[in-house]
Amino acid sequence: MKLILLICIGTLMSTPLAAIAQNKPDTDSAQKAYQKVITQRSNKIVLGLNIADSVVFYKVQNALVGQYSHLSALHDSLNGLVKTIKTTTTITKEQMATSILQIENTRTEKLQILHQQFIANISSVLSASQIAQLKDGMTYSILPITLKAYEDMLPNLTAEQKSQINTYLTEAREFAMDAESSEKKHAWFGKYKGKINNYLSAAGIDMKKAGQEWEERRKAKKTT
Repeated sequence: MKLILLICIGTLMSTPLAAIAQNKPDTDSAQKAYQKVITQRSNKIVLGLNIADSVVFYKVQNALVGQYSHLSALHDSLNGLVKTIKTTTTITKEQMATSILQIENTRTEKLQILHQQFIANISSVLSASQIAQLKDGMTYSILPITLKAYEDMLPNLTAEQKSQINTYLTEAREFAMDAESSEKKHAWFGKYKGKINNYLSAAGIDMKKAGQEWEERRKAKKTT
């Protein structure tokens, strides 16, 4: 069984990304419904970029639809392998952990490839600011919302601190773009908000007190 699992992982690592996407285990009706959802989602995101050229508009929209499709297929394939391993009773816990780690390493590798290909594709037709807007669209605008929240909570942040917070959130957004669900996209930002809070605490800021005072200001503002 261990040998079979390792062969499955190795096969997946060497399989072209396009082939993975084509092997998405859905019925025709489910696949059509999924394609409709990601096309509508992509259209909404790209509309926000204010692209005047229709050729460029649909190039970006199609690239985004393709990215969503490839990400979904990749996650589904790997999650299926993880599920198989977790339900296998003929391997030890150590073997299970090793196999799952291999799968997650494969996930990271494949996601990096998809990410780089997607950005390279849209970079030929979009400006840096448009790409940032598109990334925000793929991640529910968590970056600008969170950045504004920190600035509201801590009005005395220095320019250097604001820059570092933005750097952390930007890095979180890169990972969140490739996450398979809303929950996991938010989780990436949650992880980096922990880093931000540690960074600010190390600078002498009492984050618990700052949070309480911010909440009091917000409540007071609502009652006025």
